[in-house]
Amino acid sequence: MDLNRVSAFVRVVHDGSFTAAARALGLPKSSISRSVAQLEQDLGIRLLHRTTRQLHLTDAGAAFYERVSRALGDIDEATSAASDAQEELSGVVRITAPVDLGVWSLAPIVARFVRKNPKIRVELSLTGRVVDLVGEGFDLAVRAGPLRDSSLIARRVGALESVAYASPKYIERRGRPEEPSDVAAHDCVVFRPTNGKASWDLTRADGTKAVVEVTGPIATDDMSFVRKAVLAGAGIGVLPTFLCARAEQAGRLVRVLPGWALNGAVLHVAYPSARFVPQRVVVLREYLFDELGKIGKAGAIHEAARAKGHAAPKRAKRAKA
Repeated sequence: MDLNRVSAFVRVVHDGSFTAAARALGLPKSSISRSVAQLEQDLGIRLLHRTTRQLHLTDAGAAFYERVSRALGDIDEATSAASDAQEELSGVVRITAPVDLGVWSLAPIVARFVRKNPKIRVELSLTGRVVDLVGEGFDLAVRAGPLRDSSLIARRVGALESVAYASPKYIERRGRPEEPSDVAAHDCVVFRPTNGKASWDLTRADGTKAVVEVTGPIATDDMSFVRKAVLAGAGIGVLPTFLCARAEQAGRLVRVLPGWALNGAVLHVAYPSARFVPQRVVVLREYLFDELGKIGKAGAIHEAARAKGHAAPKRAKRAKA
């Protein structure tokens, strides 16, 4: 089988048309069309349904594309790694991520990475909207929650655990709820409400579930604002534990309903394609897999424990010097 024909087919599917693929590869459109037709003849199957306006993969074509695109991606990465092995990595890598995750977690991770790779420049766009990676020229995305774009390649790196917090001042003023149902009578700082209300889908380590309808004087679409408002004593808020670890250790926040947690958002690192990936992007991507996996590990352990109906393992205490 001629790998050039396979590569032409993968490029056509990736770019969505023979014209775009020809432009990207610097070849005549007729050459690309002929290569794909010859590949279909070699395989004895139809890979694409062609119309005057659109291309559609056949079932056989979709299965073939999924396998060969990964294989060609591996070849590209191996080739890039071999050519870069004797040179210090350099260039720009563009990443998009949610604001809170970027400020609180990615900043130190990226800082460590560029210290190790001083010729790589990382451009980070923090936004709450879903970015079109291909259309806007991004190499990587860090996303929490379900992925809406099925065309992306993504790796799950963990689950973000969220629990209910309040400030000591609020607890002193309003008391501490003992059961999930008690929260409904409290002021809550609501994240992304519908008509001023929200539901907290809580799960205990033993598998017990509870759904609480909450409301309060403050609602927002920014998690950092929720944290600031809770710290200021405005009410109870559900927050990711990685955002609150330091404040909790300092006694500025306390957990409400210990043992209960919100079903955690799954954390992914996503990218547009395994093809034509510079080695600097591969290196940063693998670094993010490892470092973000540490953040999501606690949430993933708790999530797995809840699914099995067992308590999450306790952290080992540090020995005193």
